[in-house]
Amino acid sequence: MDEKMINKTISRWGIVYVPMAGVRKKHRRWHQIKEYLELKKVQYDYIQSEDYGAVERLTRMYVENGYKTIVLVGGDMAVNDAINGIMTSSVEDLSSVSFGIIANGIGNDFADFWGLGVDDYKRAIDCIIKGTLRKIDVGYCSFLDGAVTKKRYFLMAVNVGLGAEAIKISDECKHYWGKRNPTYIISLFRLFLRRKQYKMHLKVNDEVLNERLMTVCVGNSRGYGLTPSAVPYNGWLDVSVVYRPELKQMVQGLWMLLRGRILNHKQVKPYRTKRVVIYDTEGASICVDGRILEYKCPLEISLMPECLNFIVPD
Repeated sequence: MDEKMINKTISRWGIVYVPMAGVRKKHRRWHQIKEYLELKKVQYDYIQSEDYGAVERLTRMYVENGYKTIVLVGGDMAVNDAINGIMTSSVEDLSSVSFGIIANGIGNDFADFWGLGVDDYKRAIDCIIKGTLRKIDVGYCSFLDGAVTKKRYFLMAVNVGLGAEAIKISDECKHYWGKRNPTYIISLFRLFLRRKQYKMHLKVNDEVLNERLMTVCVGNSRGYGLTPSAVPYNGWLDVSVVYRPELKQMVQGLWMLLRGRILNHKQVKPYRTKRVVIYDTEGASICVDGRILEYKCPLEISLMPECLNFIVPD
């Protein structure tokens, strides 16, 4: 890349736009964002991706071509793909690369953590223009894919068991019908009523657990409500181990989950750690920021402290 092109990419944003699933007028949102970007005289390059798998590749391309401000317009899984694109780029020193989010998906837990709702695109753009940075932790999950060891990065959480199944159903129903579809509510309710358990074998700190569990959440941030005290800038992972509650306790647990008080539930055991090793899950589903993994045990979950510049709101 010549000097003129380098100077151009340093001053321009690299935007990946992922339309919201389950919405008819998908391009209307981008027109609103584009209008505000032009009003603010932001210089940017833009690529639209309706395939979540392409987000990782496109984000990596931006970084490797010298862009210093990477902006993802999308939901949680698109954010996860963008993070993996940044972290797996061939650029060894990411200290000059900054990452910003304009919430656009039905699920926007990580944006919500920073107080950025889906309707706050103007505020999100203003924050990216201002460029206030905070170094945040990035978690990772190392696992076997066949005979090959792979690594998946995350900002929110790794969920194992019922939590992963719930996220999977949630994503499928939201993608096709939107979050208000009754099929989504009914499916989740039936799933929780099953209260399925898995024989899991894992190690947290110096404690080894080898027993039947309903779900485990390892959170770098809120973890879809299961790790409400986790923050992505203290160098720690929060872990919530959920045992099988009675039906009455299950209903109570769902209420406490919505209230951010799940750690007070009798069937939830919390931990704070730097590393989790999972030796066996009895075939339970595992998802990383909502992305279901095809894996073989063992898995190692840890984090890289303060390794990413995140553009935060004031």
